Amino acid sequence: MSTVAVVGAQWGDEGKGKVVDLLAEQADVVVRYQGGNNAGHTLVWGDLKFVLHLCPSGVLHAGTLCVIGAGVVIDPLVLWEEIVRLRKAGYLRREGDLKISSRAHVILPYHRILDVGREEYLGEGRIGTTGRGIGPAYEDKVGRVGIPFADFVDRKRLEARITANLKAKNVILKQLLGRDELRAADLLRQLWPAARRLRPFMADTSLIVHRAAKARRNILFEGAQGTMLDVDHGTYPFVTSSTTLAGGVCAGCGLGPRQIGRILGISKAYTTRVGSGPFPTELKDEIGKRLGEVGREFGATTGRPRRCGWLDGVALRYAARLNGFTDMAITKLDVMNGFPEVKICVAYKWKSSLLREFPDDTRILEQCRPVYRSMKGWSVAGLERIRSLKRLPQTMRDFLRRVEDHSEARVALVSVGPDRDDTILLRPLF
Repeated sequence: MSTVAVVGAQWGDEGKGKVVDLLAEQADVVVRYQGGNNAGHTLVWGDLKFVLHLCPSGVLHAGTLCVIGAGVVIDPLVLWEEIVRLRKAGYLRREGDLKISSRAHVILPYHRILDVGREEYLGEGRIGTTGRGIGPAYEDKVGRVGIPFADFVDRKRLEARITANLKAKNVILKQLLGRDELRAADLLRQLWPAARRLRPFMADTSLIVHRAAKARRNILFEGAQGTMLDVDHGTYPFVTSSTTLAGGVCAGCGLGPRQIGRILGISKAYTTRVGSGPFPTELKDEIGKRLGEVGREFGATTGRPRRCGWLDGVALRYAARLNGFTDMAITKLDVMNGFPEVKICVAYKWKSSLLREFPDDTRILEQCRPVYRSMKGWSVAGLERIRSLKRLPQTMRDFLRRVEDHSEARVALVSVGPDRDDTILLRPLF
C-alpha cells in the first residue's frame, strides 16, 4: 500500500491542485477530505484551464476513483454545475468515477446568506470569509442540526430538516440581519433537482477507501486551504472552519492513522494570504507587488488579490511540526526568477524578544516583525524547461536546502513553471 496526504504548509493557495493532479497519474483513488467550495484548485493542461472547487483533482485522469469524504461540506448546486462542466469537457463520464460520502454535510442557501450577512454585520471586524456558507454549515454540523448527504437525497427527510431549521434561521435572518424570511417550499424547489441528480453518486466512502487501502492500492488524500488556516492551530479567528492538518485525513475520510503513509507539505517559494489576519512577512512595496503580478496571485474561488511576502521559515517549521511532513513540494520558484536577492524569515522580533518558534497567540503574532536571512537570487533562462536539480544554479539549490532545514523534510518536488509538466520530481512519492 502507498498512501500520500497532500497538505498546504501556508495560508492556502500553495499550488496543491497542480501537485495533486501530477501525482494523480499514479493514484488509483483520490480523496478530498475537508473544506468546501471555499477552495479552488487550478489545473492547467496545455491550453485548457480547470478550476475545481469540490471534485478531487484526480477527475482529469481516466480510471481514477474520486471520493468526496465525510469531512467535506458540499454545496450541491455548485457540485452539480462542476460535474456538468467536466462532462462537457469529456471528463467524469461515468457515475462510478465519483463517490460522495453519505455522511458529508450539505450547504444550503441559508448558510450562504448567514455567512455574507454576518460579515456585513461585523464591519471592520469581519473575518474575511469567502461568503460561500462554509462556516455556518460546519456550525450546524457540530450543533447537530446539519443535513447529511443521505438526508439531502431523501425528499421527505430533506423537507422535514429544512422546515425545522428555518424556525431558528428565520429569526436570525429577519431580526439580526434584516433579511427576508425563507420558505421551505421555495428551498425545496431550488434544491431537489440537484439532489435527485447527485443521489447516484452517494456511497459509504469510508468503506470504499478502507478496502482500497487493504488491497494496497495507491491512495492520494487531497486537502483544501492550508495549515495556517486550521480551525484549531491556525491564526484564529482568521481561519477556516475545518481541520486542514494531516490529522484531518483520518476523520475526514474515515481511515485509521496507521494507514497514512507519506505526508507531502506544499509551500510556495514565497508566502501569500487571502483575507484578514496577521501576516508577518507581508510586503506592501514594489517587491510584494511584483510577486503578485508575476505569480498571478488572485484567489481561484473569489478573485480577490492575495497578499504577498517573503517565505516565512518560522511558520513553515510550525507547519512541519503540526503535520509531520515526510516530504516537501516547493512551487512557484519561477516567480522569483530574476530577483537579485531573496529572503527567508528565520525568526520574529517581538518587543525585546527574538522568537524562533511560532507564537500560539494571534495577538502576539500581530505584533511580530520578521528577521530575515538574505540570499543571492537567481536568473535562469528557460527555467520552466529544466527537469533536473543538477541543472538549477547553486543559488536555487541553496534556497531549497534552507527550506529543508526549516521543514526538516526532504524536498521531493519542485515546480519551475505554471504548467503541470513544468516540474522537477526528485524522488517518487508512490
